Amino acid sequence: MTEIDPKDRKILAALQDNGRLTTLELAERVHLSPTATAERIRRLTRDGYILGTMARLSPEKLGRGMIVFVEVRLDRTSDDVFSAFAEAARRSPDIMECHMVAGGFDYLIKARVENMTSYRAFLSDTLLALPGIRETHTYTVMEEVKNTAALPI
Repeated sequence: MTEIDPKDRKILAALQDNGRLTTLELAERVHLSPTATAERIRRLTRDGYILGTMARLSPEKLGRGMIVFVEVRLDRTSDDVFSAFAEAARRSPDIMECHMVAGGFDYLIKARVENMTSYRAFLSDTLLALPGIRETHTYTVMEEVKNTAALPI
């Protein structure tokens, strides 16, 4: 993997801000030729700095306006239980993020649902159906103060 220079960082910052920039627009922003810019994008992608691009969708318009965080404590902390839980969590479309954590519980889940009725269905039909769950604690988001996937460059 190669090191990145200030021009690469400018490219990454610009693409992170707007992934729909054309190569020409990006080249103008970072003061490189379109050919050099395209080559840098290919290299940054090949080297794993750029993982992909996606559109940011409106959760509210798509019926997913309510965010819940759920602490999950498993009944056993063995490799087979961790693996089974993680695989099942990966398959659930309602779960946006799932992190194994150190501390008083095993996993922290972020999910988006339409409303409290939808959350109750998610809890009983999806979450509590995951393997190895002993206990959950849910935190419903009242106000989303900041939501970004942008990394400091």
